[in-house]
Amino acid sequence: MKHGTTIRTALLLLLASTTAVGQKFAVSGRIPLAGDNGWDYLIADAGNRRLYVSHGTDVHVVDLDSGKPVDSIGGMKRIHGLALADELNKGFITDGGDDVVVVFDLKSNQVSEKVKAGQNPDSVVYEPVTKRVFAFNGRSNNATVIDAQSNKVAGTIALSGKPEFTVVDGKGNLFVNIETKNSIASIDPGAMKVKKEWSLSPCEEPSGLAFDTAGRRLFSVCSNQKMAVSDADAGKVIAFVPIGEGPDAAGYDAEKKLAFSSNSDGTLTVVKENSPDKYSVVQTVTTEKRARTMTLDSASHKIYLSVAEFGPVPQPTPENPQGRPKPKPGSFHLIVVAPE
Repeated sequence: MKHGTTIRTALLLLLASTTAVGQKFAVSGRIPLAGDNGWDYLIADAGNRRLYVSHGTDVHVVDLDSGKPVDSIGGMKRIHGLALADELNKGFITDGGDDVVVVFDLKSNQVSEKVKAGQNPDSVVYEPVTKRVFAFNGRSNNATVIDAQSNKVAGTIALSGKPEFTVVDGKGNLFVNIETKNSIASIDPGAMKVKKEWSLSPCEEPSGLAFDTAGRRLFSVCSNQKMAVSDADAGKVIAFVPIGEGPDAAGYDAEKKLAFSSNSDGTLTVVKENSPDKYSVVQTVTTEKRARTMTLDSASHKIYLSVAEFGPVPQPTPENPQGRPKPKPGSFHLIVVAPE
């Protein structure tokens, strides 16, 4: 009896190991988009089959099934974040160049209102329990809270440092990376206050954040090539995973139990949950240099990354002290990464 149980256990472990190793992804396509501005966040609406892509002064609207652009939302100065409230038929865009949150209709893509936020609003999220939108202001180190039904400002939340990506759990809790403090803050959306904040050290400058709702795990990607995995309820880091260089965004596929980090070095790190407290890299997908922002379509399991082709690295000048290369005109596009 024991011998048979041991064999069955060994077979199950082998199957689990094979499944983990077999989670393979590859670049499957490219979607060209018009315009030559910079870019930031993008977000997939799996239910309505739409993809929203920030691109400087415009948001591209792409059909997820055909991969074709179908509309655009323009008239802004410097777009950062995007949030969707399907139940209210509203979308929200942070315009850091104008310090406002732009409200638009999800069916017509028409802008209905602009709500004043703090200084340089960046990441933004819709919290469904309170029906509030939270815009995190990168220069004023706070969050502007907006009633999503009335589009009126409900309050402001002071933060300990510069906020980056944010996620909600759908149960009335909100989490945000604090980049300048190497920490993550847990926020009560109803009371509009920080409940807890914990260190991600030795993770540095956390940016991208993803959430495993069922497992209650947070995935923060950091500039020193680490992903910090936190227990959202205990408020502590439980694991670190190596990732690529220059990450900016993260994603989590609940069905496949995989976390992702999109990295500026031209890689996408794929991380597998081996157990609630143990994680390992199962694949490093080659993408393109500077493809560091991403979103996941939970229906197709495809990942979309924004990037452009760049010219040679110039000599530093007073106007460009870091010698950053410029994107080539007409080269902005999405990379599509799909499970094989």
